[in-house]
Amino acid sequence: MYPVALVGAGKIGSATAKFLADTGDYDVLVLDQDAGSLERVKQVAKASTQAIDVLDAAALAKALAGRRSVMSAVSYQQNPTIARVALEQGASYFDLTEDVETTRITRALGEKARPGQIFMPQCGLAPGFVSIAANDLARSFDTLHEVRLRVGALPVFPTNEMKYNLTWSTDGLINEYGNPCEAVISGKLTEVLPLEGYETFSLDGVDYEAFNTSGGVGTLAETLQGRVQQLDYKTIRYRGHRDLIKFLMFELRLNQRRDMLKDILENAVPMTPQDVVLIFCTVKGMRGGRFTEQTDARKVYAGEFMGQRVSAIQKTTAASFCAILDLHVTGKLPTQGFVRQEQVTLETFLANRFGKAYAV
Repeated sequence: MYPVALVGAGKIGSATAKFLADTGDYDVLVLDQDAGSLERVKQVAKASTQAIDVLDAAALAKALAGRRSVMSAVSYQQNPTIARVALEQGASYFDLTEDVETTRITRALGEKARPGQIFMPQCGLAPGFVSIAANDLARSFDTLHEVRLRVGALPVFPTNEMKYNLTWSTDGLINEYGNPCEAVISGKLTEVLPLEGYETFSLDGVDYEAFNTSGGVGTLAETLQGRVQQLDYKTIRYRGHRDLIKFLMFELRLNQRRDMLKDILENAVPMTPQDVVLIFCTVKGMRGGRFTEQTDARKVYAGEFMGQRVSAIQKTTAASFCAILDLHVTGKLPTQGFVRQEQVTLETFLANRFGKAYAV
C-alpha cells in the first residue's frame, strides 16, 4: 500500500481519509492535535492516527518518516511549515489552500523538489477542480476573450437572514471575503477588491448573486495571462448575503478583527450537511472563425459517495483532493517540482475513481 500522511481530521480530512483507506491501496496516517477529531476519524476510516502539533517541525518530521506524500487539510496558516517539512523528508505535498501567499511559498519550495517529488497546492473545489474545468474549455478556442469562473457551496434550505450555513473552514471563508482577488483585466494580471464585481442571475427559478472573492482562481489567471482579455472568479450566494457580509467586514471593521468575526460566525451561523455545490465556467472567444461561447455547468448535491454519506462540499473537495493524489501515484502528473491544477486534463480527472464525484 502507498503510505500517505493526511494532516487535519476535520470535515474534509475525515472524508478524505475514508475515501483513500476504503480503496485498500493507501496506508493512511491522520495527524491532528485534537484527540476528539482523531477519534471520529477512527470511527469512519481504516486509518492510523497520531496526535501532534503540526507546527512542531521536529515532531512533524518524525511523524512523516517513510510517508511518500503529505496532504494538508488544515488552515492555510499551517501549510508553509508542513510543506517545508515535506520537502526535507522527500515527500510530495498537496493542500487545499485558497491563500495566494501560501501558494507562492509552496511554489518556491517546489523548485527545490527532488526527482519524483511534486508540490501541488489548491487541490480542492475552488481553487482546484474549477481551474481544470475552465482550462479544458479554454483549450478548445483559437483565441480567448473572456473566462468566467463561478462557484458556490450553498444550503439547500436557507432559513436565516444571511441565507447561508457554514459548510467548511471558517478561516478560509473569511480569508476569501477579506483578501484582494486576482483577475485579468484588459489582458493584464491585476488585483481587484473582494465583495465587489457584484452581479445577479437566476437558475432553475432561484435567484443568486456573485461577487469577487480571493483565491478561487488559483494559478489559472497567471497561466492564461497574455492569452485572455478578461478572467475573473466570483463566489455564488443567495441574493442578499453579500451586503450583510460587507457590513460585518468593512463597516464594522471585523476584517481587521478576524478572530472576533470567526467566533461570531461559528456561534451564530449553524453548519448543515444538506448543501449543494454550483459550478459554472464560461469561456468566450474565437473558434473556427466565429465568436463563440461555451459553458461547463454542474450541480453536486449532498449524498453518498464511495460508501459514505457526505455533504456536497465534502464530496467535491475530498474527492478532488483524492483524485489528484491518485493521479500522482499512478504516474499521470508531472514527476518533479511545482504542479498547477490546470496541468490536469478534465478527461483524465473525470476518468479517475474519485473524480467521478463531478460526473453529472
